[in-house]
Amino acid sequence: MYVPCVYRCTGIKQPDYLATVDVNPESPQYCQVIHRLPMPHLDDELHHSGWNTCSSCFGDHSKVRNKLILPCLISSRVYVVDVGTDPRAPRLHKVVEAEDVKKKCGLGNLHTSHCLGCGEIMISAMGDPEGNGKGGFVLLDGETFEVKGNWEVEGQAAPFGYDFWYQPRHNVMISTEWGAPRVFSKGFRLEDVQAGHYGRRLHVWDWTKHTRIQSLDLGEDGQVPLGIRFLHNPDSDQALMCCALSSSVLRVYKTEGGQWKTEKVIQVRSKNVEGWLLPEMPGFISDIVISLDDRFLYFNNWLHGDVRQYDITNIRHPRMVGQVFIGGCIVKGGPVTAVEDSELHAPPDPLLIKGRRVPGGPQMIQLSLDGRRLYVTTSLYSAWDKQFYPDMIRDGCVMLRVDVDITDGGLKVNPDFLVDFGKEPHGPVLVHEPRYPGGDCTSDIWV
Repeated sequence: MYVPCVYRCTGIKQPDYLATVDVNPESPQYCQVIHRLPMPHLDDELHHSGWNTCSSCFGDHSKVRNKLILPCLISSRVYVVDVGTDPRAPRLHKVVEAEDVKKKCGLGNLHTSHCLGCGEIMISAMGDPEGNGKGGFVLLDGETFEVKGNWEVEGQAAPFGYDFWYQPRHNVMISTEWGAPRVFSKGFRLEDVQAGHYGRRLHVWDWTKHTRIQSLDLGEDGQVPLGIRFLHNPDSDQALMCCALSSSVLRVYKTEGGQWKTEKVIQVRSKNVEGWLLPEMPGFISDIVISLDDRFLYFNNWLHGDVRQYDITNIRHPRMVGQVFIGGCIVKGGPVTAVEDSELHAPPDPLLIKGRRVPGGPQMIQLSLDGRRLYVTTSLYSAWDKQFYPDMIRDGCVMLRVDVDITDGGLKVNPDFLVDFGKEPHGPVLVHEPRYPGGDCTSDIWV
């Protein structure tokens, strides 16, 4: 697997790097970092990644999935990494500089990368070059990786940006909102939410015209909407979206009249706590995955510390069938105490794997194509990691594996799998989104 690593844990400046992790149980290097590819610059904040070629290009022998696209959340660069020549030892292929993105698109703070069926690459942006909120999209040529310009029609950018997913058979793309980069880069403050510096809208785009046709205010149920996933069936007009601050999951669907609407289908209750920055602690759902067969939904509660599995056979009424606790703020013996908890009779025990206490909480989750292995990392964003989980800054992140029951549902932390990024050669690091070389449940959209 490929995992971007961010150095924010030591006082010594180091470039971020891409780690290659051996996840083959038969390998003598199982659970080890077998290669590190450092970037040529500092202060990038490698975050999410994507591929140069989609499964939608299947049958076109000129298209090969051999490049990993690494947008940078802070520097606004894009690194194109060659993972085809030697998959176990990736090498840098091209650097797209932030100035090129700024000059041709007027955008910055890049986030989600998706390959398109036409062979191009599309990357969402969260801000303008000054760090103000701006939800636009950068197009890269799929062969040269040159910046082609904006995907959206001029003047159509959304107020904020973050994630996106498209469904061409319904001529639609839907994008979400985090907030203004100049604000969230300084850490989280409730006053900034109240001042309107964070998002609570969903944006619906005409896929062929590249215009914004709806912007839905999600209200209190949809504060800071982050990850969105359509069902993998390309004929589906159903999507699920997680909202971090309101700790809710909304169903996004197309009405008979052709409009798009939302309804809340899951609510994670906040916990009344002592010893934290607020009297109520949300679960903070920041990542969401749907299994390739569209049967199960998975999401994290970064602050509460649990990963959940839901049966979504009836998408309007998801049914929880699995739950595991992986760290979090409310563990037994920690500085935060839940004084009123409607879900737990007692705080969960700290999780120890191979003698290592797991720092932080479950953040990014990535599901294998067969649905049996869910890999979990613990870093959200360095400025917020420092604020909410200072032990993770000191000790570094970990990568875990959760084994999935795909018959009846159920989750179990694998006691034999641990990648300890606190023991990296140049000091502890933060790790974010894992990516399978052969594809995973968030990498492909079929046309």
